[in-house]
Amino acid sequence: MTTMTNASVREFKMPDVGEGLTEAEILKWYVQPGDTVTDGQVVCEVETAKAAVELPIPYDGVVRELHFPEGTTVDVGTSIIAVEVAGGAAPEAAQEAPAAAAAPAAEPDEKPAARQPVLVGYGVSTSSTRRRPRKQAPDTAARQAAVAVQAELNGHGAPAAPKERPLAKPPVRKLAKDLGVDLASVTPTGPDGVITREDVHAAVTAVEAPPEQRTAPAAVPAPAAPVSYDTARETRIPVKGVRKATAAAMVGSAFTAPHVTEFVTVDVTRTLRLVEELKQDKEFAGLRVNPLLLIAKALLVAIRRHPDINASWDEAAQEIVVKHYVNLGIAAATPRGLIVPNIKDAHAKTLPQLAESLGELVSTAREGKTSPSAMQAGTVTITNVGVFGVDTGTPIINPGESAILAVGAIKPQPWVHKGKVKPRQVTTLALSFDHRLVDGELGSRVLADVAAILEQPKRLISWA
Repeated sequence: MTTMTNASVREFKMPDVGEGLTEAEILKWYVQPGDTVTDGQVVCEVETAKAAVELPIPYDGVVRELHFPEGTTVDVGTSIIAVEVAGGAAPEAAQEAPAAAAAPAAEPDEKPAARQPVLVGYGVSTSSTRRRPRKQAPDTAARQAAVAVQAELNGHGAPAAPKERPLAKPPVRKLAKDLGVDLASVTPTGPDGVITREDVHAAVTAVEAPPEQRTAPAAVPAPAAPVSYDTARETRIPVKGVRKATAAAMVGSAFTAPHVTEFVTVDVTRTLRLVEELKQDKEFAGLRVNPLLLIAKALLVAIRRHPDINASWDEAAQEIVVKHYVNLGIAAATPRGLIVPNIKDAHAKTLPQLAESLGELVSTAREGKTSPSAMQAGTVTITNVGVFGVDTGTPIINPGESAILAVGAIKPQPWVHKGKVKPRQVTTLALSFDHRLVDGELGSRVLADVAAILEQPKRLISWA
């Protein structure tokens, strides 16, 4: 390995790869200490509450240290990898400029760093240390002390000091959470005021010790006894990532939006015949054609005929927001849990274009490569429970949307057709909708239209 002169260490921090995400789990490292990396090279894969995402490094250099092993959940903004780069100290990130203005003057031997280009969304670091201590500027401390003295002289008492978040690494925070310890009450012994694992255990010991053995009063409650279970008869799986986000979203939707679910059973024999015909059409060569494609198109036509179904509820503004576009969500079961990516502007796509988008969406979801942006801004969703042999269900609306259509299994059943009982291909559709913005009539008309199209698919043309 070539020795670099005038080198410095750049700390790459866990970015917010979604909208307001606070943490991510490191799934896999693609580099090891000593490896050479280049600007834009993927160094690791992380799983957020929305998807698995690959992170590129925004500069060239040599990997010096991986701060966390695979399987660790790391807070956004925490350094995860140190890279030795050539060219001197790294510039301060743009978002930290206001803080730099209030920082104490640099030591005489420190040199101001030159501005360097950064990768948008990741920022850069100025220090070779793994954590920058949170210190208060002397003048700020003096002003606060003066205010406190003046307040006491006026008989008001000292004002409460601003509460800062205790400094601790994610594993230590998890340990404290598991043991029921409030980090704000723990006395740090680590460098720069960082709370260590030993500090957390010491806090637990202080709480559990008899009163005469305590050196100081502790406000931390005693940790709850760990749950005991037979590992041969039970398995406990931590709730995190996609599963955790899905659980929170479903609970929020179920107890926020008043759900109404309606059902209809429909003969889809003609739709299945059309599917077989389209498979032979050269316009669909190389594309996956299945009943879900025509069901999706039927729902899009129904939405076009009843646009008020394609809306959302704005609680803050107390308004119903009608969308003039359809981002059609498709619920997908993946090894990491349920996700709902959506086809952007599905209403404007032709049938071959819709087939192509559906194929890409499904393959990307199966590979676990669905991006967070693909799961944002959906308006209406389809969930195909029929692939599991289920007749129907009462689906929960995806948060921020107005309705979700569940498609049951297509099975041959006795059906009255042209006055005679014949075996026909039949399925059951279930439409759940938010009763705050969709009344029974509107929901019924939309569901009836979808059923009518699937019974007579020529309506895709006459109603389009």
